[in-house]
Amino acid sequence: MTTATPDQRAKIAQDVGAFVPGPLLQVAATASGPLDGLSFAVKDLIDVAGTVTGGGNPDWQRTHEPAPRSAPVVDRLLAAGASVLGKTITDELAFSLEGVNEHYGTPLNTACPDRIPGGSSSGSASAVAAGLVDFALGTDTGGSVRVPASFCGLYGMRPTHNAISLDGVLPFAPSYDTVGWFARDAELLAKVGDVLLPPAKPAPIETLIIVRDAFAIADAPVAAALRDLCARLGVTQEITVFDGAEADWFEAYRILQGTENWRELGPWITATQPRFGEAIAPRFAGTAEITEDDVARWRPLRDAVRAKLRAQLGGGVAWLIPTAPCTALRKDAPGAGAQIGPFYGRALTLTSIAGHAGLPQINLPVATVDGCPVGLSLVAGAGQDRALLDAARTLIARLAHRAMA
Repeated sequence: MTTATPDQRAKIAQDVGAFVPGPLLQVAATASGPLDGLSFAVKDLIDVAGTVTGGGNPDWQRTHEPAPRSAPVVDRLLAAGASVLGKTITDELAFSLEGVNEHYGTPLNTACPDRIPGGSSSGSASAVAAGLVDFALGTDTGGSVRVPASFCGLYGMRPTHNAISLDGVLPFAPSYDTVGWFARDAELLAKVGDVLLPPAKPAPIETLIIVRDAFAIADAPVAAALRDLCARLGVTQEITVFDGAEADWFEAYRILQGTENWRELGPWITATQPRFGEAIAPRFAGTAEITEDDVARWRPLRDAVRAKLRAQLGGGVAWLIPTAPCTALRKDAPGAGAQIGPFYGRALTLTSIAGHAGLPQINLPVATVDGCPVGLSLVAGAGQDRALLDAARTLIARLAHRAMA
């Protein structure tokens, strides 16, 4: 994209459909720094001064004022020399992993154009994959960076919960919400992390462990392709983490994120009666029906999972899991809608490993199945973000070296 003319870039951007409607948002860097000359896009859940954070829904856009200031995460990138190039489409108020927005369209998955890009950070993933920007910000609660990264063949980072400020970010479920980012290579992913992450210096990751029951959730061809990569890396040690309670992990996530979501957005929904897309409206209706008894039943499980995983994942160790259970779903295949329910159950079970425990996770775009990307994830202990980024670079270099041998 660097050699394209402005008119060519505009045409490509239009075809990709990653940016929100209207004039392309452009904000110059505020200082010189390690990201000099790089451009980034911002998911339309994150404030940029002087613009309305639209949330992927026209009624939200209509009922909110321009942000008086940018989110701190945006300011840090601008101060590091990067410039904003575009606000990106999100699934409505982040309530989807599909990347389909009934109001604004479905951003292109350039890796597999007949398939969905994944969501809810769909536009950010699409913009990076198409080369429209160097990197992009997304948000990730239940997989909204990780799943699009897997589907679109990108590097994607979900940091430790609360490692990066959520000020100026439209909330979904605060105890799970994070700001993450996409890049086309591991070096840039880490370079952005150097700017955004706390300056901790965790021990290097030296031990990789396969999570056997996570691989069992994935489609057989996906699991086989990723296990082959693990073998090439010489990883043989395996553990289980769900211990037969996969359905409970999913249900705990569904209930707890749902009740937080209704607490954050329910008053606006009740007052405004917005028009949601056909697939989105029932999801918000469902969150309104969650009871305190439901929360009381499932919160102890989440707390126990969090304590268990944080105790197991100390310094120097990372787990290997499939990022998503399958390749990107086809947009218009017969019965495509019937795929969504089973997909969510499996995808959110996988993403709940990092989600319940607030752990960092990186998607590595290291395999394909039927010509479409599938991602292998590294999950590390809380606060091990920088070590995880270093491990990602090391693993990619090892795979490249083995491919040349």
